[in-house]
Amino acid sequence: MSVRVAAIQMLSSEQLASNLQTATQLFAQAKAQGACLVVLPENFAMFAAGVQYQTAVTHFVEIQQWLAEQAKQQQLWIIAGSIPCAFRPDGSPVPDKKVRSCCLVYNPQGDCVARYDKIHLFDVQVNDAQGSYQESATFEQGTDLVVVKTPFANIGLSICYDVRFPVLYQRLRDLGAEIIVVPAAFTYLTGQAHWQTLLRARAIETQCLVIGAGQGGQHNALRRTWGHSQIIDAWGNVLAEQQEVGAGVVVADYDLVEQYRIRQQMPLLQHRRLC
Repeated sequence: MSVRVAAIQMLSSEQLASNLQTATQLFAQAKAQGACLVVLPENFAMFAAGVQYQTAVTHFVEIQQWLAEQAKQQQLWIIAGSIPCAFRPDGSPVPDKKVRSCCLVYNPQGDCVARYDKIHLFDVQVNDAQGSYQESATFEQGTDLVVVKTPFANIGLSICYDVRFPVLYQRLRDLGAEIIVVPAAFTYLTGQAHWQTLLRARAIETQCLVIGAGQGGQHNALRRTWGHSQIIDAWGNVLAEQQEVGAGVVVADYDLVEQYRIRQQMPLLQHRRLC
């Protein structure tokens, strides 16, 4: 059994309408290449520091409606990178005008079938033009792992900085994940150093197909992202990669039979010993 999947790369701006128009075009490209699943990058709808709460309050419903329409029109499974949300999964508001970075999943009927809230927040110092990143000043961390069942695979959800914490991915595998997605906006420096290494490690240790969908390019005077969106199989092979910055689509075939063979020949879950 084989299905085609796609990672969408973007260079999102502060203009919501322009970002959604670009994503619409990329959906059509992915569909034309036979994809049934597309993964958007982190912050695909709005890439602008300091306006997350405003975006959540003003545009969350609009973005949801657009995603539902696109899923139906293109007959795609859409994993919507991340968007800011001002309420928790139980409906309670996020306090102190913070938001959660949430990844929504839509089926081809336009139904939102899953939501994952980013658990690991990017509070780090980087030797780039921006220097300091403090997501916890704006975002509230999520708490729950999510694996969504589809007709072709169980898909584990994660976002960007999560990829540095392998225990999360082991838990997703334990929950039945066969594909794991990593929508991201890696900085240029950290991406150049670690992006592919981390993605390949997560694929190899979980024996999952990993789809890394990134932002790529110069967003403003301070923020530059790495891009290099790619799809990696359960053996760690890079099946497809976008080398250029800017918007684009990379596609690859997910081979469930080959993944099953890899897991049978090297049964990591049976051999795992916890200290």
